[in-house]
Amino acid sequence: MKLVNLGSQGLRVPAIGLGCMGMSDFYGDSSESQNLRVLDQAAAIGCTFWDTADMYGPFTNEILLSKALQGRRSQITLATKFGVSRKEDGSWQGIKGNADYVKACCDASLKRLGTDYIDLYYQHRLDPKTPIEETVGALADLVKAGKVRYIGLSEADPEIIARAHEVHLISALQTEYSLWSREVEADILPTIQRLNIGFVAYSPLGRGFLTGAIRSRNDLKSGDWRLENPRFSEEAIARNSRLADVVAEIAKEIEATAAQVALAWLLSRKIPLAAIPGTRSIERLEENWASQNITLQTEHLDRLEFLIKEGVVGNRY
Repeated sequence: MKLVNLGSQGLRVPAIGLGCMGMSDFYGDSSESQNLRVLDQAAAIGCTFWDTADMYGPFTNEILLSKALQGRRSQITLATKFGVSRKEDGSWQGIKGNADYVKACCDASLKRLGTDYIDLYYQHRLDPKTPIEETVGALADLVKAGKVRYIGLSEADPEIIARAHEVHLISALQTEYSLWSREVEADILPTIQRLNIGFVAYSPLGRGFLTGAIRSRNDLKSGDWRLENPRFSEEAIARNSRLADVVAEIAKEIEATAAQVALAWLLSRKIPLAAIPGTRSIERLEENWASQNITLQTEHLDRLEFLIKEGVVGNRY
């Protein structure tokens, strides 16, 4: 198992964590009993960095994790988020980050999760109406109160990251990063390296595309939000398949899976990084976890780099 230091405050997590969003939302129906089996196995193999948010479900993902946390809370590094406001019926209420909202969200998450502290608490998305200083000031108060151990941001730009870091040390930035989403390499990664902030990569498998499992829109079930995503139009799938093909070729050469190649590529980056692939399958969980044992050769990295430079079709949102 590879451990990663996120930031300068001592937050240490496995390089492969578990993104739990898909267990409750966005990817069609799921089975609670199966999800709990996956979470049990994750804990058993050492995949103990679990990522959720209040808006997943909404709210039900935190409740799901509360069941899996029973009897093992101290073993799990638990991350959750606030900021994307939804009602019980799932309707969207906008982005919020004012101090009162932050503290109310934290208390609500603690109750749903059945715990008295959150290891890593992220601002899920930036509230353009609230200065980042107010939001992070509220988070700092939560740290002082013992409700939160470490603070994170998600999808923040370099200026916001720097301003937030002046109010309270930021331990982690969570943003999409994978073979087909490399925007963070231009300005974001240099900023967090300079400030000694860790990075958590969500959607490290390109929302499943890099595994080779999606070859047409027919591979997506009704209710899967990817049907509305620009990168999953028929044209985009067809044109982006060349990247998935090369990943699959390399996987065959080294006797691994495409998912393991995509994750091994991420773990080869020269920054403190943890990836949080999501799954509802024990087999996929164990497959993703084993990617830590794979080292890509220079020729493999060069082939991927050459292909990536040709570009990816479709915006990521």
